Amino acid sequence: MSVDTVSLTGWGRTAPTTAVRFRPRTYEEAAAVVRGRGPRGALARGLGRAPGDAAQNAGGSVLDMTGLDRIRALDEVAGTVRCDAGVSLERLLRVLPPRGWFPPVVPGTGRITVGGAIGSDVHGRDHPAAGSLARHVVALELLTADGEVRTVTPGTALFDATTGGLGLTGVILSATLRLRRVATGLIAVSTERARDLDDLLARFTAGGDRMPYASAWVDLSSQGRSAGRGVLTRGQHAPLSVLPAHARRTAARRQREPWTAALSALPGGLLGPAAAALVDEVRYRSAPRARSGELRTPAAFFHPLDATPATADRLHRLYALSTGRAGVVRYRFTVGYGQEEALGRVVRRIAARRCPALRAELQRFGAASPAWLSFPAPGWALTVELPAALPGLGRFLDGLDAEVAAAGGRVCLAQDSRMRPETAAAMYPRLPEFRELRAELDPTGAFRSDLARRLGL
Repeated sequence: MSVDTVSLTGWGRTAPTTAVRFRPRTYEEAAAVVRGRGPRGALARGLGRAPGDAAQNAGGSVLDMTGLDRIRALDEVAGTVRCDAGVSLERLLRVLPPRGWFPPVVPGTGRITVGGAIGSDVHGRDHPAAGSLARHVVALELLTADGEVRTVTPGTALFDATTGGLGLTGVILSATLRLRRVATGLIAVSTERARDLDDLLARFTAGGDRMPYASAWVDLSSQGRSAGRGVLTRGQHAPLSVLPAHARRTAARRQREPWTAALSALPGGLLGPAAAALVDEVRYRSAPRARSGELRTPAAFFHPLDATPATADRLHRLYALSTGRAGVVRYRFTVGYGQEEALGRVVRRIAARRCPALRAELQRFGAASPAWLSFPAPGWALTVELPAALPGLGRFLDGLDAEVAAAGGRVCLAQDSRMRPETAAAMYPRLPEFRELRAELDPTGAFRSDLARRLGL
């Protein structure tokens, strides 16, 4: 087991803190780290894709779980896979589709571990139909504060606290996931432009769940009559047997959209409102008014930036370096159906402030997970990434928090880097139960994180 002292941040590169990093190769080594933890406690960490401080533990221990990466069993009769917590979803997307299976939930990046995905209770573009990941976990092995390993199953308080619990109930060592049977991993895609936010929301709901994967990019530079315009993308699994050979070759190629080319052409220091507005205009105008039948690989459809490393690296440098060392803040919130006016007010406030948001994604949510700190609830979710160096950004986002809370919504804990503790408590009514279970299961505070300290979790 390797050990070193490192400075760690989330994907947004905000608020770095130093911890002792352990990289266990066996469950026994992980248990030894937990038993030998210091006064600042321990925390599991995967591939570091959390935008904020959820996977940091200042002055304490961090278990880098990527060394535990075995796929232990694929049961093609039951349709389940059992794997270590350090296995990435990207790897499952390579291994499973050729066997006729697909991960039950695919979030916005494949570079996240199974343990991290469960700890965040991730969701995908098909949340109204599939729900979040907790719904598909058959069982998990959890290393608790006493150094013992427990098998945790759905329907228990510990399961509901661990799924979405951000690693604060213990270290997930392995999990068994229920899979989805597919004829092929290829995705048949339809794309359409919407002239404003009302038109976008109407198009979202008009198609029902005929094509279960759906999300939309929202132009947060547009104002006035076109405020909230965007591009809606839907997808469903395509049967490979009906495709001609040339279509299969086309679908297998990595794809690059025109807006990413425009973004990559920007000089490093020009990530400002004017440049962001230019990219938004290119992205909107280059999207088809309506197109169907396009074929994409899972990587191209679900993770376009993961699938093109050079573009992804360029994006991150634009996000996190050219805006100053403060990095990137991801603001992700949800409001319920019937609160579309509140969603519109937030969109207009961001546009009016001329925030250079190069990512703005809208999704629909279905039924909530029983997990106590899970983010999704029936309604609309918007994700926005903003340069942390923007003057007055904290005060501005506090104002958006108040707007969201007044509409009965919530901000995503797993992606947060700046929310106030009283706001989190108001948005997550089951937080007292979570704290009570933690106090009972872990009275000495074995598992800690920077986010947990900041929000009083």
